[in-house]
Amino acid sequence: MTVIEQLEKYVAQEFLGQPGEAIPTDLDLLNSAILDSLGMLKMIAWIETTFDAVISDQDLDPENFRSIGSIAEFVERAGSVRTVA
Repeated sequence: MTVIEQLEKYVAQEFLGQPGEAIPTDLDLLNSAILDSLGMLKMIAWIETTFDAVISDQDLDPENFRSIGSIAEFVERAGSVRTVA
């Protein structure tokens, strides 16, 4: 599974309660209220665990978490990316 596929699955399941729902990679998760401040913390913890990434205070720019696409780009920049088969 690619980084984007893993992110789509996680967001659909954890924040929409609808596993398997297709989420456009450019959907603004912050302005659409899918991700709030608590959701961002949950997302960050999941990213660190799932992708073996270290997220610093400087990385907490909302633009890094605005959409599935921006999160995927951030994860790929953040370091080692583990994908699930």
